[in-house]
Amino acid sequence: MIVVAGEALIDLVPHGDGVPLPALLPRPGGGPYNTALALGRLGAGAVFCSRVSTDGFGEALLDGLRAAGVDVSLVQRGPEPTTLAVAAIGTDGSAGYGFYAEGTADRLFELPAALPAAARALALGTCSLVLEPGASAYEALLLRESGRGLFTLLDPNVRAGLIPDADAYRARFADWLPHVTLLKLSEDDAGWLGGVPEGPEAVVLTRAGAGLTVRTASGVEVSVPAAPVTVADTIGAGDTVNAALLHALAARDALCPGALRSLGPDAWHDVLSFAARAAAVTCSRTGAEPPYASEVPTV
Repeated sequence: MIVVAGEALIDLVPHGDGVPLPALLPRPGGGPYNTALALGRLGAGAVFCSRVSTDGFGEALLDGLRAAGVDVSLVQRGPEPTTLAVAAIGTDGSAGYGFYAEGTADRLFELPAALPAAARALALGTCSLVLEPGASAYEALLLRESGRGLFTLLDPNVRAGLIPDADAYRARFADWLPHVTLLKLSEDDAGWLGGVPEGPEAVVLTRAGAGLTVRTASGVEVSVPAAPVTVADTIGAGDTVNAALLHALAARDALCPGALRSLGPDAWHDVLSFAARAAAVTCSRTGAEPPYASEVPTV
């Protein structure tokens, strides 16, 4: 069982060629939400831990998770509105976002009493570790669970427009690293944070069309190319990578502290290649629509 903790929101994705303003298509989103959805679709046992609005958008978000087989028993509910993220799609399919997050439900997340006894890993990231007061609760969850030996994945997925004090965030990020087993970040994240950090057992760097690279604390470094695909947009691609990495590592019984140090280059090549194929499927679709297990058959 893999627990994914963080925000669920609605992406408003441009649709059509409206001038001067295109129509906006509401799609389920949020980095942790997309990761949980992808895990469920890939056939992994996933639990989503968040706070979700009781409004119509919130109900739709939970319906999407349930349809993918994701356990939502750790989801807290509240009457505040759902966070909205307005996407702007570049000519290469890359996405930028403007957020409407003031007073929204996911910001009021509270630390749960305990995770299920069957939990093997905890994944966190994105807006949930920025927007207070929920950010401190998610941080406390990371520290508590890593302290009891749970495998942890962190994806900062930096949204600079939401970060009021960049230096303070970078310092806080550095404090998280000793508690992180696997760090996944994009080249843009690494540039904004000041480089690829050390500390976790492994760091996976996504390099857009150039593929993925892993560097481990035991000295392994492996790169794989991106899977060829016609890109509709890149929304949810990094989140799909998170899910695919966790799913592939679980298949190798590597979701425990120390296990990543023992994986050799061949195993990492297979894990990264699976993640690249999964992300390619997501990129081929509009919005965050991660693949099902039948679409990425080899773990």
